[in-house]
Amino acid sequence: MKSKSKDNKKINVGNVVTRLILIIASILVVYPIFWAFATSFKTNREFLTSPWKLPSGLHWENYTNALVKGHMGSYFMNSIGITIIAIVVLLALAVPAAYALSRFDFKFNKLISLVFMGGLFVSGSYTVVPLFTLMNKMHLLNNRLMLAILYSVTTLPFNIYLLSGFFKGISKEYEAAASIDGCGYFRTLYSVIVPMAKPGMVTVLMFAFMSYWNEYILAFTMIRDDTKKTLSVGLKNLMEVQKYATDWGAMFAGLVLVMLPTMIFYMAVQKKLTGGLSLGGLKG
Repeated sequence: MKSKSKDNKKINVGNVVTRLILIIASILVVYPIFWAFATSFKTNREFLTSPWKLPSGLHWENYTNALVKGHMGSYFMNSIGITIIAIVVLLALAVPAAYALSRFDFKFNKLISLVFMGGLFVSGSYTVVPLFTLMNKMHLLNNRLMLAILYSVTTLPFNIYLLSGFFKGISKEYEAAASIDGCGYFRTLYSVIVPMAKPGMVTVLMFAFMSYWNEYILAFTMIRDDTKKTLSVGLKNLMEVQKYATDWGAMFAGLVLVMLPTMIFYMAVQKKLTGGLSLGGLKG
């Protein structure tokens, strides 16, 4: 009986320590985000005199200054357009490729899979210089469509690998039944396999959205025209300008405009995302 009580005490102590660690970690993550939101409503005087206090009021003019004077509105629209196009191109390429590599045995299947696997270990920052040289020679710099295509192509290896894990977990009996009903390969893919791999599709969408929305290096390198820049590059410009203009409220308002879509999108799909990862999307 004594040994059981000691074991129970150890378990209770372990639970308390674990919860304390999780609470501290949550505070360290949540508080900077909350502080950025609160600061975006402060005046310059409040920011300089009482940076840790809550704002005295909601100064929405900070967002107006960020959107109009800081051109964050046009940057925002550029990012939305580029992100949507990049996701569409990514799905159009990654879904059929992952389906073919995971469901069919053909010549060079393993070799192609290894090539895509090798792409997982190549950081996007390593390819910036050759991509810039290629785009410059082809006169495709300052082209938002090409930037979207670059986004989708550079993330293909990871997303093909991710989707392949989901497609491998689907029984081939469904394809056999679809074939009996007269479905071809493409109809089977989009009418049977894709709906069954919905958690995987949500996972791909989430990772792709976060990657494209927050991408900075390619956007900064490939786009030189101020009217075509994305939100991440525009935020950097806004920070540089407002830092010397001492408009701290507008600067933090711009930061919130960058963070908010990602947070909203994640909250909308987080249940399906965590469920998708546990269902085998990251299996080899």
